[in-house]
Amino acid sequence: MLRGVIRHRSHGTGEFRPEELARCGADCVFEPGVLIFHPENVELGENVYVGHGTILKGYHRNRMVIGDRTFIGQGCFFHSAGGLRIGRSVGIGPHVRILTSSHEEAGRDLPILDAPIRFAEVVIEDDADVGIGAIILPGVTIGRGAQIGAGAVVTRDVPAYAVAYGNPAKVARTRP
Repeated sequence: MLRGVIRHRSHGTGEFRPEELARCGADCVFEPGVLIFHPENVELGENVYVGHGTILKGYHRNRMVIGDRTFIGQGCFFHSAGGLRIGRSVGIGPHVRILTSSHEEAGRDLPILDAPIRFAEVVIEDDADVGIGAIILPGVTIGRGAQIGAGAVVTRDVPAYAVAYGNPAKVARTRP
């Protein structure tokens, strides 16, 4: 390293061609500004819509799998270091964040950035809906047909057909 010069590494530009994906089903739509990192670990079913400026942050291990007929609004950020499975016919509003890893607490003597990382898969089952701006944290499963309110921070599993909202998200009722 040259004295006084900091070298940077990049995870790439996120630019991709559909054929670089592990799977890209028929009739997928990628709006302008979509970035996909590690496309070799990203699988999309048929008729998936990915909105403007969304980032699908694949990882060098684990998979991001998105089922048929899923709609992903603009400006979303999905990180799949711990694995991410999204079912069929799932609606995901704009600016939703899905995280599958976090730093563990390692005490005051170690910067949080240097603490060990915990990986935990996120699963969103078929027919669920995630409202605008919601945040889904590592290890969460959202059950079939569940509805997550706008701006919710989901820290725990949500059962099938439940309606959950708030920070942290709490189940308010069950859908009929």
